[in-house]
Amino acid sequence: MAEDQTDRDNELAERREELYGAATPTERAVEAALRPKSLAEFVGQGVVRQQLRLVLDAAKARGAVPDHVLLSGPPGLGKTTLSMIIAAELGVSMRVTSGPAIQHAGDLAAVLTSLDEAEVLFVDEIHRLARPVEELLYVAMEDFRVDVVVGKGPGANAIPLTLPPFTVVGATTRSGLLPAPLRDRFGFTGQLDYYQVDELEQVVVRSAALLDLDVSDKAALEIASRSRGTPRIANRLLRRVRDWAQVHGTGVGDHRAALAALEVYQVDELGLDRLDRAVLEALTGPHAGLPVGLNTLAATVGEEAETIETVVEPFLLREGLITRTPRGRVATEAAYLHLGR
Repeated sequence: MAEDQTDRDNELAERREELYGAATPTERAVEAALRPKSLAEFVGQGVVRQQLRLVLDAAKARGAVPDHVLLSGPPGLGKTTLSMIIAAELGVSMRVTSGPAIQHAGDLAAVLTSLDEAEVLFVDEIHRLARPVEELLYVAMEDFRVDVVVGKGPGANAIPLTLPPFTVVGATTRSGLLPAPLRDRFGFTGQLDYYQVDELEQVVVRSAALLDLDVSDKAALEIASRSRGTPRIANRLLRRVRDWAQVHGTGVGDHRAALAALEVYQVDELGLDRLDRAVLEALTGPHAGLPVGLNTLAATVGEEAETIETVVEPFLLREGLITRTPRGRVATEAAYLHLGR
């Protein structure tokens, strides 16, 4: 059952990335090149940046490793980038892994015992760790120790191994799934929020400079306003505008290029794409005025129910385009107005 859930989680993560994130190795490399390298370069998340700065500066003043850090928030807001910045600010290396990649306690023990002193261990999607792995991580985070079991049956013996001090940085898109004992072992929890349009505009301008693309203020604003409050999406749309400008335009990211590229990729003025509009059209068309169950809605638009619930629905709810009732989903007046119905 646990393996089935892991497979579903992996499929959902791939679908989310296909819809809203960089999907190809080339785009991953470009995205990595666009990441800020310090807290000073990082745009947005002012409260979290200020809190992190205090945690890191205090740890460096004491000559100690900082408390373990948990970064929580929707995909694409900068959790991985901030983890890299934490390691860079501390001047240490970072080991990267993820919850789905560590299925056995022995896997985690191997990672922990190979850490250098003060190293940062980044665990992405930490809420997807298996229970035996979580229990081993509790002790390692609190006491910097792991117990290695040697032998089997009645003759088995647990040998405690002392670990050098290190910092765990966990990232999660679903903090509610973290068990309380694991959550309590993080000394600092940063909740990342969606970006404002002006912050995303800064992200677009900065990324355009790194991509050697001349982008106009009007084009940057157009891209930012359609990026669903997410820097990853802003950078992805910027790359598509660059593609259009190089193939069909003058090589300059002007407003015309931005509008044309966003039309090609079916991203409307609110940032809704084909799947978002398909959901709204189902709620305002065949099922207009009636609450629609999740499975019925998924069958109508030809998409997995879990994708609708975790990828599409949060944004539509945040924009006030749909509401959830005990009987199902209902389109709001704003949805009818947006579709011109």
